[in-house]
Amino acid sequence: MAAEYNTAPSSSAVLIFSKVPEVGKVKTRLIPALGAEGATELYSRLLQRQLHWLAKEKEYDIQLWLSSNKAHPLIQALAENYDFNIHYQQGIDLGERMFHAANTALRYYKKVVLIGVDCPAMTVEHIKQTIAWLDTVDAVLGPAQDGGYVLLGVKAAAPQLFRGHNWGAEDVAETTRTALRGLEWRWCELPLLWDLDRPEDLIQLKSLDIGVDGQGLLVD
Repeated sequence: MAAEYNTAPSSSAVLIFSKVPEVGKVKTRLIPALGAEGATELYSRLLQRQLHWLAKEKEYDIQLWLSSNKAHPLIQALAENYDFNIHYQQGIDLGERMFHAANTALRYYKKVVLIGVDCPAMTVEHIKQTIAWLDTVDAVLGPAQDGGYVLLGVKAAAPQLFRGHNWGAEDVAETTRTALRGLEWRWCELPLLWDLDRPEDLIQLKSLDIGVDGQGLLVD
């Protein structure tokens, strides 16, 4: 694991937007159902699981874009087990942070895929399909059941794609489509997926067959 870029061995990169899993600062809407420590443990396991299945593939590089640069035992442990670069988010709101990450990565890669940690229904096939579609379209959108999106794949970082959204609202996917139309970009959309934000979403989490490997990591 390295914190700095080298010459990119792949033409594509997956950018994971993650918070540092500190108690009381992640999955706050799940705290009433799970408690602060339980919500943090769930977030940590989701991040572990995501890195586990992403790292199995060699078609892309992995970047972890963290909300802060505080040292954390989980991040250090993951860095010892998986091959990814660590970077730090910059910007006032989510849109600015996503634009900065995409713009930075596209200096080294032809395609980037931005995802969060909140969509346990996402699989490597969604990532592969996104990268393949980007050969012929300008963007790929992964809409979420709550009206937001769980994935955005791009070959260029247009600022207007990340501005003017009410992040966390139920119309972010639609306002992103409006921005794509304004750019006159061609795009494809993945099937509707669900993300894990609200206590009622925990019911869907139970439908996934998830186990724990010998290292205590959450894996399929």
